[in-house]
Amino acid sequence: MATRPRATGRRRALGGESHSLILDSGAVIALSRNDRRALARVADALAAGDKVVVPAIVLAETLRGRPADAPVHRVLRKVNRFPPADEVTCRVAASLLEAAGSSSTVDAVVVAVAIGLGGGVILTSDVGDLMLLADGRPEIVLARC
Repeated sequence: MATRPRATGRRRALGGESHSLILDSGAVIALSRNDRRALARVADALAAGDKVVVPAIVLAETLRGRPADAPVHRVLRKVNRFPPADEVTCRVAASLLEAAGSSSTVDAVVVAVAIGLGGGVILTSDVGDLMLLADGRPEIVLARC
C-alpha cells in the first residue's frame, strides 16, 4: 500500500542541506495578505538557506497585470527560483492527474515541480487536493498556510 505524503503544521527538520520550500497559489496569496504563519515559513526557509520556489504556472493563477498585483510582486521578490512547466514536468503532472483522478492541473504541476526538485515542502492552503496528487511520495511534505 502506498504511503501518503505527510501534512505538517511545522517545518520539518531538514538536516543541514539546502532544501526547497515550494509555494503554490494559495501560499502566494496568503503571503500577499501578510499571513503570519506563511510569512514565518518563508522566513525560516530563507534563514536556513533553503530554496524558495514558485512554479511559473502559479504566476498565471496569482497575477492579473494590474496595480492590485503589488502585494504578490512583493512576495515574488523573495523567491529564488521560478521553474517552468516544461514538457517533462507536464508529463509528470499528467500522470499525477490520472493516478489521482483529479482535474487540478495547476496543483499537479506544483507537485511535479516538487518531484523534479527531488522533493521538498509544499506550502499550500489546499492540503487535501495536493495530498491526493502527491500520494506515495514520501519526499514531499505538505504544510498548511
